[in-house]
Amino acid sequence: MKQSSLRHAIAGLAIVAASGAAYADKANDTLRVAFTKELENVDSYFNSSREGVVLQRAVWDGLIYRDPATNEYKGNLATSWEWIDDLTLEFKLREGVTFHNGEPFNADDVVYTVNFVSKEENGVKTQRNVNWMKSAEKIDEYTVRIHLKDKFPAAIEFLSGPVSMYPNEYYAEAGPSGMGLEPVGTGPYKVVSVTPGQHFVLEKNENYHDSPKGQPEITNVDIRTIPDVNTQMAELFSGSLDLIWQVPADQAEKLAEMDQFTVTNESTMRVGYLSMDAAGRSGDTPFTNLKVRQAVNHAINREELVAALLKGKSKVVWTPCFPSQFGCVEEAATQYEYDPEKAKTLLAEAGYPDGFTTEFYAYRDREYAEAILSYLNAVGIKSDFKFLQYSALRELNMTGDVPLAFLTWGSFSVNDASAMVSQFFKHGSLDDARDDQVLADLEVADSATNPDTRVEHYTKAIERITEQAYWAPMFSYNTNYVSTNEVEYTPTADEVLRFTTMEWK
Repeated sequence: MKQSSLRHAIAGLAIVAASGAAYADKANDTLRVAFTKELENVDSYFNSSREGVVLQRAVWDGLIYRDPATNEYKGNLATSWEWIDDLTLEFKLREGVTFHNGEPFNADDVVYTVNFVSKEENGVKTQRNVNWMKSAEKIDEYTVRIHLKDKFPAAIEFLSGPVSMYPNEYYAEAGPSGMGLEPVGTGPYKVVSVTPGQHFVLEKNENYHDSPKGQPEITNVDIRTIPDVNTQMAELFSGSLDLIWQVPADQAEKLAEMDQFTVTNESTMRVGYLSMDAAGRSGDTPFTNLKVRQAVNHAINREELVAALLKGKSKVVWTPCFPSQFGCVEEAATQYEYDPEKAKTLLAEAGYPDGFTTEFYAYRDREYAEAILSYLNAVGIKSDFKFLQYSALRELNMTGDVPLAFLTWGSFSVNDASAMVSQFFKHGSLDDARDDQVLADLEVADSATNPDTRVEHYTKAIERITEQAYWAPMFSYNTNYVSTNEVEYTPTADEVLRFTTMEWK
């Protein structure tokens, strides 16, 4: 959005505010929230968007919970756990828990969930979240064992995040499509209604168990998909929204100047990056040439992008993972200084003295994508820009039809390098490098029980990925949360909206 247009939009909204527009009536005890991206399926195993993570944590529970402030693991649907051997975890389950439809929670639910999602043919969107599990076994009604395919020391971390437990009887009948329309979990909020991709209404679970997530204070949460941030802002002013998030820096700065709003900036685990088709999956593409990939890396002024566009707590990232994740060794990464002349030289050496034209894809943050394109255009890389919905671009990525794309990944807030680097570089459907050396190191890093061995091989993988310039990592994201002053909320650094920690002032 042009700066002049932004100023006019803010000015117009200020007039609306000055005219005495009413703010949301908290007497109805309904928090009204906007999502920007359309959620393809509410079933948490069949979407990979941040909005899906938010609903997953509200509607469902996992066996374990990781405190976002202390990183301490606590029992949730499990009260305790232990490693029986390197490939077997045993859990004692919490008794007296019921799903939203009244179905009692017990070992049968864990066994059914794990055995369903761990089978690749059942089509879980993000295989990395579940493909380390082999099966689950019922020991008694409240004791269960999860068997691993191989050693996977990050198992506890994954079980505290993207692996939720489903009601076996209901899910066997409803399946992913039914769960997407009428979700049933044990979480702090029940789903009252779903209009796919558009509208989600949640209600406090009055019978929520003694969970470390905490008991919800706000009774109702009404979520609507509103793709345009200016429309979200207009609704915030008019009183039909209480909270919006992922607000671009310029808009957030303007809103922060207004007394009626609270604006909070927090870092996230999300990394923005350029993915290049080094393996040639999309056909005859220049990105199979190392010098072209190096040129792309040298062409972009990451520091300027962060300072001018992202601002807040964002920073330049050189690794194919988020720096806080275990095994994400920043020192291992090759850094490419901003040097457009060097980029042009590398392109000429690669056989493209006049540059070339390529398809370029993105699904979010159009302003960021266009800024990246301007850097590439300056060195001779021109583009046919295609801006798609996330679900459509993901499908193209999985079939290998994307030569160059600006993408992001939030790792499902899993604080382990395997949740990102292993997601994209282990010869899966999203791997555009297909490097056997990287694969070998990641296989060791993901399965070694010795932490030092894990770090050693993640380091080697990061060195190889960045030396070969398979990606052009860009920056970490931050998120601006904007609410009316009636809402009390302290965001966490893992980019998960936690409705259980929100309350009215």
